[in-house]
Amino acid sequence: MNTNKETARNLLDVRIILAVLWVAGMLSSLNGDTYRLNDPIVLKSTLENTGSVVTTPELLLVASLIFVGSIFMSVLTLTLKSPVSRWANRIMGIFYAIIPLAFLVLHLAVWRSAGYELVWATAQLVFALLVVWYAWKWTNPEG
Repeated sequence: MNTNKETARNLLDVRIILAVLWVAGMLSSLNGDTYRLNDPIVLKSTLENTGSVVTTPELLLVASLIFVGSIFMSVLTLTLKSPVSRWANRIMGIFYAIIPLAFLVLHLAVWRSAGYELVWATAQLVFALLVVWYAWKWTNPEG
């Protein structure tokens, strides 16, 4: 009986850790955007739409879908059945790790970005990799 309580507690702990990691990754993205909007050079190029990335409605749609995905994952992690949640976190965690990794490569190799962008992209990458690690480490309590 004590083992079942311990298993249920561990399951809840992993779900909460994963949900918090999704929120932390989303907040890192938001913070990076906030810093970017306070950078006078970036703000000027954004307003004039002359930066290295030209803003279009399609780009904003893609960015919105990527952003809302982490919000959904924080909720789905807590509500999906364990096997589905584990696999969803593994797959989406890898996808969400690729995005900041690509930005880090672009920031370092092409854009020569400000240090704050590297900090927030690194934070996003770390949180996504932790999601993948916890989801992979998460054992099947039903099995």
